[in-house]
Amino acid sequence: MKHYSPTQLALKRLRSHKLAMISIGILVSLAILVISADLFTALLGIDPNAVNLMNRTAPPSAEHWLGTDVLGRDVLARLLYGGRVSLFVGLTAALAAASIGTFIGLCAGYFGGRLDALLMRTTDSVLALPALPVLIVLAALDLKKIGLPDEIAYSENVSFFRIVFIVALLGWTTVARLVRGATLTIKERDFVFAAEGSGGSHFGIMFRHILPNLVSSIIVAVTLSTGSVILLESTLSFLGLGIQPPMASWGAMLTNAQETIWEAPMLAVYPGLLILITVISFNFLGDGLQDALDPRATS
Repeated sequence: MKHYSPTQLALKRLRSHKLAMISIGILVSLAILVISADLFTALLGIDPNAVNLMNRTAPPSAEHWLGTDVLGRDVLARLLYGGRVSLFVGLTAALAAASIGTFIGLCAGYFGGRLDALLMRTTDSVLALPALPVLIVLAALDLKKIGLPDEIAYSENVSFFRIVFIVALLGWTTVARLVRGATLTIKERDFVFAAEGSGGSHFGIMFRHILPNLVSSIIVAVTLSTGSVILLESTLSFLGLGIQPPMASWGAMLTNAQETIWEAPMLAVYPGLLILITVISFNFLGDGLQDALDPRATS
């Protein structure tokens, strides 16, 4: 009987999850397309931000494969650049939130006592906040009034970093509770007692012995939360509080498309369909990883 390593078993289980494998194919294809946006626009000689009011909402053609938007810009180029922003916001914010949640959960679960109570009550307080209204308020905040210089407050990329910051600020709670629960179990195992007995420092034990056993759960949490972040960014951009022009995102494209929904409905269909496909793919991938990395699975 052939014996498999844990990694080989996980890959075998992942390959048997058809929806997860299809999702990987879709997400990899999207990543390649958005990364190659510069090459695509260079080959076709297209400027994604070039406005041509004489060619508004034009139908698909040899020059503009998916037509043009309400300002005469190439839709396909905007979709590619918008996908780059939406995917990068989703992944960056999810990783930032997971990093914060992992550190808080590790500290709460390992040290316990009053620190655990303080951190978990803080987590409960953040969870109790109405997420969308709070995010809207933070997204609408005038950065100049809180002391940031003009070159930062009005820079082109500030909306991108603002979205990442506020999502990470409020999105760490799920990972924190997950990591705390797992840490409470793992710290009672023999190898942790052995590390403590050999004189290991608290943070050394946390990050060298406990954290590696949590990686699979954190990966699943990040994957599942990425889709939620993309939806949240799209919602804020649709409300005009997310990614600001001329930078493109799928949510911002939906905002622009609502003005001509009857005249050119495909302008809303294209970004909406890409958001749907991307979020579903991340969710299916998260489900597949959860099954593949489950230590209780036997095959």
